[in-house]
Amino acid sequence: MIPYDKRSGKIWYNDALVDWADAKIHVLNHGLHYASCVFEGERVYDGSIFKLEEHTARLFYSAKRMGMTIPYTEKEINDASDKIISVQNVKNGYVRPTIWRGSEMMAISAQQTKVHVAIATWEWGSYFDPKLKVEGIKLNISNWRRPAPDSIPWDTKASGLYMICTLSKHEAEKQGYADSLMLDHEGNVAEATGANIFFKDKNGELHTPIPDSFLDGITRRTVVEIAKSKDINVNERKINPSELSNFVGCFLTGTAAEVTPVSCIAENQFKVCETIIDLNESYQTLVRKKKTA
Repeated sequence: MIPYDKRSGKIWYNDALVDWADAKIHVLNHGLHYASCVFEGERVYDGSIFKLEEHTARLFYSAKRMGMTIPYTEKEINDASDKIISVQNVKNGYVRPTIWRGSEMMAISAQQTKVHVAIATWEWGSYFDPKLKVEGIKLNISNWRRPAPDSIPWDTKASGLYMICTLSKHEAEKQGYADSLMLDHEGNVAEATGANIFFKDKNGELHTPIPDSFLDGITRRTVVEIAKSKDINVNERKINPSELSNFVGCFLTGTAAEVTPVSCIAENQFKVCETIIDLNESYQTLVRKKKTA
């Protein structure tokens, strides 16, 4: 894999197309030192960004929650996102808009810092090994928990929220797992390190945690809509880890993960059943629909 700082092409950076290698920031910037940074992750399918407007709206919401004013309109960011995938000729890949505070101040307070915006894109395949997406990935259970909702801006994609995700995923990989299940501050099932989670019971119904301390993913909401269109009952509720052994199926959803089946969580085993396969196929059909004027 080519390191991300060694790639070629252009990055949209503060309303200009700059050479990939020149899209730099100073080491003394507030985003790096104090995590005053928000971002989005978006998928490109057949040359079109899936649910671009929803992602941009969430980006602006995240920035507002972090006290940052983006110096562009949502339309300008949407246009810039479409422009950069065209310039980079990305047909099936990933888009990463990032908002961060600059270097004007270096302390907790950041009132006078400039807000910067960059949008990068690249060709990108499956987040997980394609073989594992067929067989189902394996998860352990993280020792880290999602913080209480009154302690963090939990409903944003802010960089500081992902610190424990990296720690959890690294530990899972050391143990031979692909990812990690994270519990919430009350000890209930929350999500994986970068994706929401669903379970299927013996009656064919789906169960997914209420997103009250972690991100309500755009892919999560899309899959809920798909399931309901198929007359599959979706129960959004608190799920205790002791219930895992009662479920027969499990899968993750996320922009990067898409719909990824899970074969086990610790000692709990699941089948990659027809329901999960069908939901994945329907999702893939949806994301590849061409935009109409």
